[in-house]
Amino acid sequence: MSGTYGQMFKQIADAGYAGVETTLPAADRKQEFEELLLKHGLDFIAQVHTNGNHKDSFAVQVNQAAAFNPALIVAHSARDCMGWEEQYDFFEHAIAIEKLIGISVAHETHRHRAMYAPWTTAALLKEFPDLKITADFSHWCCVCESLLEDQAEAIDLAIQRAIHVHARVGHAQGPQVPHPGAPEYGKELATHENWWEQIVKHRLSHGAATFTVTSEFGPRGYMPALPFTNQPVTDLWDVCLWMAKRFEAQFPKWSH
Repeated sequence: MSGTYGQMFKQIADAGYAGVETTLPAADRKQEFEELLLKHGLDFIAQVHTNGNHKDSFAVQVNQAAAFNPALIVAHSARDCMGWEEQYDFFEHAIAIEKLIGISVAHETHRHRAMYAPWTTAALLKEFPDLKITADFSHWCCVCESLLEDQAEAIDLAIQRAIHVHARVGHAQGPQVPHPGAPEYGKELATHENWWEQIVKHRLSHGAATFTVTSEFGPRGYMPALPFTNQPVTDLWDVCLWMAKRFEAQFPKWSH
């Protein structure tokens, strides 16, 4: 998105979104950010991205996020190249911090991170019963070069521990189809929607009062572009809004 905070928040609210998911604003923009959330009646989901000393980075960023009293914190956590002992140490630390701040943290299934693949995520979830995830299975489709047909056990476990969804549709050769409504990606869309439905049903059957989902298609890099022009093949705002409205239509009794 482009423009001022005021313009962006108004565009988001006017489109019917219930909240904003983003990284934290600069310290000198905190008051403006919070005032705009209140003005437009928007919830806030905070994103954090660990780096360097990942344990210290997580603690600092999560405590900063907690100052905004977000509905949820989504974390890009640790690294794919960490050994098991280092990952274990990180997530043990992360769960302790989460309990201290009293705000749910959902670790995203994202490439480059500890949860980059179904099997690495399953190992962590089995080790830590309190560990929760943001389900973005589009990344796993890319990593596994498939629609995860041979990963049913890991998918089932991830579905049970997902508390938030990033509703982007991936395919065997990438984490994002050009447009989820295109008929040539019908199988990919149906596969992802089946996963999302199972997550929503599991959450509600276990007493969750609300469920959150972010329509999170990405800009150029994620979005294919025409050669020699850098022109995106579809409009990003339209794609995200299409996916959001599609999700509401698929799950009307859980949408607001």
